[in-house]
Amino acid sequence: MPAQVPPVADERDGLIAYLDQQREAFASASYGLTEDQVRLAPTAGALTMGGVIKHVATCERSWMDRVLAAPHPPAPDSRPAQERAAAYGSDFIVTEGDTLESLLAQLGEIGDHTREVLRTADLDAPVPVPRDAPWFPKDLDAWSVRWVVLHLIEEIARHAGHADIIRESIDGATMYELLAGREGWPETPWLKPWQPGESSRER
Repeated sequence: MPAQVPPVADERDGLIAYLDQQREAFASASYGLTEDQVRLAPTAGALTMGGVIKHVATCERSWMDRVLAAPHPPAPDSRPAQERAAAYGSDFIVTEGDTLESLLAQLGEIGDHTREVLRTADLDAPVPVPRDAPWFPKDLDAWSVRWVVLHLIEEIARHAGHADIIRESIDGATMYELLAGREGWPETPWLKPWQPGESSRER
């Protein structure tokens, strides 16, 4: 992953490229973490690195389901209301069967799916506004696919920022040194690539 999005050819290419860039940030933020560290909630909140990655994957899949179903809403959740309520927020929970590798693989697979959908989607097509949460507007019937993608970029970028804070709270490592370590950048007088087993606080 380069530190910057490469040049883009057009609007569609740019939307896909910026989605890829923000999604890829989670692989860098989590680089070198142990399975125990992936489950840590080191800040004042309850967010964990694994939970944020899992949530982003679920969120992106949900929006792409809406794009594919447009101009109709996706099929309703057939589970009983009590079961749906109990499952709310479960995408933030890292289970025993989850690993950092499996969570990143899931995020990568969903990214592949998103690229496939967006390569042919009509960016002006209407996507019905969800009615299942109070933060969605009641005076609007539909957004465009373009709006959905821009919203996804904003949503994923927000959680990429959460991942940066979580990681720095665990061992002090920050994005550029993690990216440098992950990609094998040469050391400079002002940037030392992070290496597994070290803490930035000890430098």
